Amino acid sequence: MKRLIPALLLALTACGAPAAQDARATTLTWAIETQPITLNPQLWSQNKVRLLVFNQFDALISRGEDGSFQPWLARSWQVSDDGLTYTLDLRDDVTFHDGTRFDAAAVKANLDQFRTPGYNPAVASIQLRAFKEAKVLSPTTLEITLKEPDALFLDFLASPYAGQVSPKSLKNAKDLEFGGLDLVGTGPFILDRYVQGQEIHYRRNPAYKWPPAGAAHQGPAHLSEITYRFLPEAAVRVGALTSGQVQVIEGVPATEVGLIKKDPNLALHTALNSGTAYSYYFNTSHAPFDDRRVREAFREAVDVDAVLRSVYQDTATRAWSIVGKRSPFYDATLERTYGGDVARANALLDAAGWRERDAEGFRVKAGKRLTVREVASAPFVRDRRDILSQAIQAQVKQNAGIDLQVRIVDQGSAQQALDQDQYEIFGNSRGDSDAGAALNLILPDKASINRTNFTDPRVDEWLAAASAVSDPAERAKLYAKVQRAAVVDNAIVFPLYVPADQIAAAKSVQGLGFDPASGTPAGAYDVRIGT
Repeated sequence: MKRLIPALLLALTACGAPAAQDARATTLTWAIETQPITLNPQLWSQNKVRLLVFNQFDALISRGEDGSFQPWLARSWQVSDDGLTYTLDLRDDVTFHDGTRFDAAAVKANLDQFRTPGYNPAVASIQLRAFKEAKVLSPTTLEITLKEPDALFLDFLASPYAGQVSPKSLKNAKDLEFGGLDLVGTGPFILDRYVQGQEIHYRRNPAYKWPPAGAAHQGPAHLSEITYRFLPEAAVRVGALTSGQVQVIEGVPATEVGLIKKDPNLALHTALNSGTAYSYYFNTSHAPFDDRRVREAFREAVDVDAVLRSVYQDTATRAWSIVGKRSPFYDATLERTYGGDVARANALLDAAGWRERDAEGFRVKAGKRLTVREVASAPFVRDRRDILSQAIQAQVKQNAGIDLQVRIVDQGSAQQALDQDQYEIFGNSRGDSDAGAALNLILPDKASINRTNFTDPRVDEWLAAASAVSDPAERAKLYAKVQRAAVVDNAIVFPLYVPADQIAAAKSVQGLGFDPASGTPAGAYDVRIGT
C-alpha cells in the first residue's frame, strides 16, 4: 500500500496557528454576482457558487497551495499498489449540524447517493465512473474499491461534490435537488435563511474544530454571521461597496477596477480560475458548423484581442486552448495558431458555398442566411459575457457576413434548446480543479455535456488513457494531443478568455483569499474584521 498523507501532517499544519478570534458578534455582508441554482454540494454546477458550498459543507480531503492533496475530514489515506483500493482514515470528532455523528457509514451513504438514477449523471459518469463499492471497516475506516485505476478520483474527494451531507438530511430533505435549509453539512457555518432573489444568511457553527490542513486558524470561524446578497448588476455591487452597504463584493467589472484601486479604503484581489477557458463550442450536428471551413471562418473573423480590450479593458487573459492557462496541462504550443485573419475567413466561406449576400450584408446560400444561434442560461452568465457576445456578434457580421443571434433565457428554456438541438454555439467554462475532469465531461462521444456532437475515437482513447495513469508528465502528453485535436485539427472549439475572479473589499476585512484548487473566492472560515 502507498501511504499518501500521514495523519501527522494535519497536526503539523495546525502547529503554531493562531487561535480563533473570540466569540464576539462580528458580521459581514458580501454581495455576489450569481444566485445559486442549487445549494446541494453534490449537484453543484456554478463555479461562482463554490464559496457558498464550502461555508456549509466539508470535503474529505483538501488541496494545498502547491496543488497537493491534504487532510480534511479524512486524516490520511492509503492507495493500493494496483490503484484499485483507497482506505480512508477518518476523523472521529466531527458532527453534522443536526447532531448526527460523522463516520464511515455517513461517507458510504454520500457515495452511494450518486448511484441513484438521474441524481447527478455527469459526476456518476466521469468522477465516479470507476467507483465500485464502499465498505465500512470501522467507524473511522472506509475502504473504497474502484473497477479500474482512476487518476481523477482523489480530485473528486477534494471537490464540492464530496461535500459531506448528513445521511439523515439526505433522506428527509424536502427539496433534495435544491438543498436549502434542511440539507445539513459539517461546515464552519450553518445556513439559517434563504430568500430567493435577495440573500442567503449563515451563522457560525460554534462546535467547528476540523478545518482543512493549511487553514489560517483553528476552532470556530471568526465571523458570527455572514450575509450574501444577490446583486447581479455589476454597477449595483460596486455602488453597494463604495457606499458601505456591503463590505465585500466579487465579480468586479473591468470598468470599475480603476475606481477600486484609487480608493484608499478598498483593496482588490484577483486570481485566474482553473479548469477550462471560456470558449464557444461549435455544434457540428447540423449546418452550418457541420462544415469545418465554416467553423474556422467564424474564428478567423474575430479579433479576440480587440474584443477583450473593448469588453474587459486589458483585464482579461486571452485563451488559446480549451484548457485554461492556470492548469499544469495547458498546451502553450497552441498559442497564435489560429484566429484574426479576416481574408482567410472570407475565403473559407466562399469555398464553403456561402458566396452571396443579402440586403443586410449577411451571407446566404440557396436562399438561406448564414445564421448561428447561441442560447445562454441566465444563471450562468457572468463576467459580462452578454457584452462579449455582442462584441463578437458585431465582428462576425462586419468581417464575414455571419448572423450571430444571442438569446439569454432561463435555465429551463436553455436546457430545452440544448436537448432539442436548437443551437449552433454553446458558451461554457468549467471550474474543475483537474482539467482532465472537464475534458472528460465535454469532449468524448458520450460525454454528459458534449455540446459539439463531434466524435473522434482517438480523443476518447487519449482521455481514457490519461485518466488511468497517475504520472503528471504522461497525462500532460495525452492532454496535449486532446487539446490539439479539439482546437487545431478539428476546430470544434473557439477559446476566448481564461475566467478570473475578483474580490473588492473594505481594507478592514482580513483573511480573504482564493480556493487553491479552483481560483474562485474561498469560503469565509478565515475571514475576519480587523485593522
